[in-house]
Amino acid sequence: MIKRTLYFGNPASLNKKESQLIIRIADDTLPETSVPIEDIGMIILDSHSINLTSGLIQALQENNVAIISCDQRHMPQSLTLPLEGNTIQQERYDEQINASSPLKKQLWMQTIVRKIKNQAGVLRSLEISSDYLTPLHQNVKSGDSTNCEATAATYYWKKLFAHIEEFNRYREGPPPNNFLNYGYAILRATMARSIVAAGLLPTLGIFHRNRYNAFCLADDLMEPYRPIVDRTVHQMVVDHGISDVLEKKHKSVLLSIPAMDVNIEGESSPLMLATHRTAISLVKCYNGELKKLIFPEI
Repeated sequence: MIKRTLYFGNPASLNKKESQLIIRIADDTLPETSVPIEDIGMIILDSHSINLTSGLIQALQENNVAIISCDQRHMPQSLTLPLEGNTIQQERYDEQINASSPLKKQLWMQTIVRKIKNQAGVLRSLEISSDYLTPLHQNVKSGDSTNCEATAATYYWKKLFAHIEEFNRYREGPPPNNFLNYGYAILRATMARSIVAAGLLPTLGIFHRNRYNAFCLADDLMEPYRPIVDRTVHQMVVDHGISDVLEKKHKSVLLSIPAMDVNIEGESSPLMLATHRTAISLVKCYNGELKKLIFPEI
């Protein structure tokens, strides 16, 4: 079942009644509404005047709902997930912690190969040359020791946003970097939620390591999914141009990312379900049932 993403950008009161999320917007002219909590996958809180009851937070976490809070710039700032996401969590933690270095290097190589292939797929879908990326993904080595990911990125970004003068991809860069940041934050929360549901620790990455990052594994597994966000942002720029501020029309598109259809193992599937399949495939790689991670293909 596809879970819903709910966005709250105005003052509101949110609480739980039976198994429903009860929504009261501060504007008294709007009627009270309700949403079954079991239908929710993600909640975005983009106002400092939103009140949640502790009973609601507990119910959301029992249903593995990702809660994202936004900062004063209206950009996603924090992500809250439950500590318990799977009945055999301890067993899976053990397998994850004890995964060998060669296995993790192989898994990272697979991740980067698929990311570069998907970047090439995005360029082809936009009728932009991707000739340089095809031989490049064939040269990725264990652990991406020759850093093909960075080489591909240099080529990819110049091609994808060639119509934007002197575009460079970095977090604090000029638009449309803000569009990309927002889309990646939604994608990261979606992947982290799937990782927890699969019984894995999002902190322990296969490649990313950062003492200050609680979501290293989400940052690993979302890499081949990033081109899906890139293609979405590219279309937004074509449709609406670039802007320093994300407006409602921009957020509406980016919040739909978890429900977007992607191609995974020859089937069309909502991205939110695809991330779950990717996380489960990692579980099976850790316990020896599989040798390859499952990712979407563009």
